[in-house]
Amino acid sequence: MKLATFDAGSGQHVGFVNDGEVVDLTAADPSMATMIELLERDPEKVRASSGSAPRVPLSEVKLCAPVPRPPKFLAIGYNYAAHLEETHMERPSRQAWFNKQQTCIIGPSDPVWIPTAAPDEVDYEGELGVVIGKQCKDVPNEKSAVLDVIAGFTIVDDVSVRDWQELEPGMVVSKSFDTHGPIGPWIVTPDEIGDPLDLRLHTYVSGDLRQDGHTADMLFDLYEQVSYLSSAFTLEVGDVLATGTPSGIAWHRPGKYLKAGDTVRIEIDKIGALENPVIDEPR
Repeated sequence: MKLATFDAGSGQHVGFVNDGEVVDLTAADPSMATMIELLERDPEKVRASSGSAPRVPLSEVKLCAPVPRPPKFLAIGYNYAAHLEETHMERPSRQAWFNKQQTCIIGPSDPVWIPTAAPDEVDYEGELGVVIGKQCKDVPNEKSAVLDVIAGFTIVDDVSVRDWQELEPGMVVSKSFDTHGPIGPWIVTPDEIGDPLDLRLHTYVSGDLRQDGHTADMLFDLYEQVSYLSSAFTLEVGDVLATGTPSGIAWHRPGKYLKAGDTVRIEIDKIGALENPVIDEPR
């Protein structure tokens, strides 16, 4: 299944994407108004009883961030060997996580801002996103156990302000500027993905291929990630985890940083594409 948050003209609804249409679950049941509410009710059971829900052509809706306000939005740093080399970092002995603030999240086609406060070194990072589907703690580092608590997969652009990042070891501010967390276009359930460690990732900036990576190259795979995080704190329904970026970012590459007029397009096998224009921050 593809689970989407969308706007057909009457505010954000949630539904299934199927054969060029969106099954509008919110219209059929107004109490199911958010993605978290859909995930809590078990999407498979909801789909089985959604026969009378109205259908809307996909071309007539605006797709939004599938989880506009997740309980937690976490990202792992330095999780691909080639990315470590290009950033001149040593291989971490354990996973290095940081928070991105909820207010940075935008959806497909929404503009990424070049911030007035930090306009010079705005960077892209295409990443596979994991969405948690069950509240969980102490999940074993086993494929079946981790997949049991995952609702599905999406695409994340971990937009980063590099000059601020170099001054801030925790990376929370430099990774959380408004609009610097594009997510989408939907959540694809694990049954459609197959092996999430066998996915190709491409990032294009205005048509120029910048990143060509593969999820098999993670230093800490997503099973290790979910197990590690849940050993420390409870993961909640709707939490979004960005699993790391491959090489090809703009950092340390003169002339490659984002600028107004660019378009960032991230493609991941079996999920689709997340595309966002880049503009100067509105005044």
